[in-house]
Amino acid sequence: MRRLRSVSITQQHTKIPSLERIRNAYEKVCRILLDRRTPEGYWTGRLSASALSTATAVSALAILSQGVGNEDYHKPIQRGVDWLLAHQNSDGGWGDTDKSFSNVSTTLLVQSALALVRTYQKSVWIPDSLGKFICPHPNPLPEGEGTMMNPLSEGEGTNCNPLSEIGGFTPAALVDAIKQRYGKDQTFSVPILTNAALAGLVDWKDVPQLPFEWAALPMAWFRFVKMNVVSYAIPALVAIGQVKFHFSSEKWNPLRWIRRLVKNRTLRLIQEMQPESGGYLEAAPLTSFVLMSLAAMGLHDHPIVTKGVRFLLDTVRDDGSWSIDTNLAAWLTSLSISALETPESQTIDWLLSCQHKQRHPFTGASPGGWGWTNLSGAVPDADDTSAALLALTPSGSVNAPDNIVAGIHWLLELQNKDGGMPTFCRGWGMLPFDKSSTDITAHVIRAFQAIRTGTPLRMQRTLMNRMQRAEERMFAFLKRSQKSDGSWLPLWFGNQSMPEDTNPFYGTARVLLALAETKRESAMAQSGLRYLIGNQNSDGSWGNSVEETAVVVEAFAIFAHDRNIAPTYYHGLHWLLEAVESDRFLQPSPIGLYFAKLWYYEDLYPIIFTASALRRALS
Repeated sequence: MRRLRSVSITQQHTKIPSLERIRNAYEKVCRILLDRRTPEGYWTGRLSASALSTATAVSALAILSQGVGNEDYHKPIQRGVDWLLAHQNSDGGWGDTDKSFSNVSTTLLVQSALALVRTYQKSVWIPDSLGKFICPHPNPLPEGEGTMMNPLSEGEGTNCNPLSEIGGFTPAALVDAIKQRYGKDQTFSVPILTNAALAGLVDWKDVPQLPFEWAALPMAWFRFVKMNVVSYAIPALVAIGQVKFHFSSEKWNPLRWIRRLVKNRTLRLIQEMQPESGGYLEAAPLTSFVLMSLAAMGLHDHPIVTKGVRFLLDTVRDDGSWSIDTNLAAWLTSLSISALETPESQTIDWLLSCQHKQRHPFTGASPGGWGWTNLSGAVPDADDTSAALLALTPSGSVNAPDNIVAGIHWLLELQNKDGGMPTFCRGWGMLPFDKSSTDITAHVIRAFQAIRTGTPLRMQRTLMNRMQRAEERMFAFLKRSQKSDGSWLPLWFGNQSMPEDTNPFYGTARVLLALAETKRESAMAQSGLRYLIGNQNSDGSWGNSVEETAVVVEAFAIFAHDRNIAPTYYHGLHWLLEAVESDRFLQPSPIGLYFAKLWYYEDLYPIIFTASALRRALS
């Protein structure tokens, strides 16, 4: 990451930009944003191609090809392999996107895919030797656990997992590296190791057994059994748990008879969870993990496999790659509506149509929430529901009061005991992506505030009182979650150059917006502002991207009347205006974190975030 500010802000940097300049920049950004809208009035965006998604899809299709003839999947496999080979990083590894640092997880998944293709699709050309993966970070494993100096990084003092046959790592070191990367969370570590075991790169004994038998319990009990996978991973829990059980050599495990008894029952459960599109969560990796597991057990003709293969073939891109998810249409449309001055009724109507009207089979969520897309694989969550409510306030409140009230009830029912807001399910607090999070909690506060002050709705006093009590608990959660340096860490956004991939710029800015709009907790806000002031880059930006700078500038705009804040704000605003005028704002960065901390970037993020910041500047 660039160095933090070490020079003083000049008078030129702090000069207030002319209203005409801000207005011209905002109108330019809005024109581009509107040009990227579909004819139906909403935005689908474009997610980055993903080496991780492509590798898992290729693995699944390669295993499936042994059961239906080698030619059936030859073309998508060949094109997927070609894309992977063309996007290997200079250090020999692969990152989640073409702008991401190499990591051991994605690199192992790519190597697993190539090994499976060599086994089942011998007509697909793969070079005999690929560049070896040089560890991007020092000492990824404890000393003495199979580490050695990588010969390709001589003189750099980097200890790398020795993968002598598969790009430079021993199987034992691979297992250790994957487990260390994810810790107690087995949501992604076990699927990765399963993929590698199917490819023959690691031993089945090193793949932990997921307790798929727990999925036979009533869904309401899931959060009480302390599973080591997150709420959205039940299909992987079942399929990967079953394939491990299928290949297990354990003979005397007392759970074997229970697992045999519930095998078909748990398969029926994830069949019921599978959406019409065939893609679990509209995600190629999760769907591919399920497919490769079932295919490896010989279930090539199972209905889950039939629908899942259709999903993979429907979502492969023209260049042979897969993205991490099909699209984020509902999320992007909500954010775009809020960034524009006058959203069209067609767009509002489309967003209203995305609200979930029935209990969701995947998480058991009640009706009333919104997911990230309009497609059948979406699951309602707190962040997308808050974004939708903000977008509908006040434009949709007159015509859709029932929709807004249903969204409020949905959020109130989701609040955790700690006062914070989780993503999908209440009470699943053991693992990171199920815990309460600061960015989502702040988003819900903003939605409640906008509804209370910006709509003509006449809500019942009891509902208003519930909202107020919920907000008090949310503020208390944010106060407890603030770091000693004044920052807040978000859940769904990161920065590759920060410690542990966190993004305090995004998280702090989002919380500051909530505090400013509610005129609450000034001491918390001042501490957060000091953090951002002290960590502004010398050129006026924050972090490494337009996205990060835009969200901070939007938050600072509310505090610009403070003469202690104004110089920092105008320095950042000048940087953002120059990014628009030079078209640098069109360059997305991998700041998005998908499930299990999988990186992505979205082409519309820098455009939408910039539009929101400039609209706030104009106001």
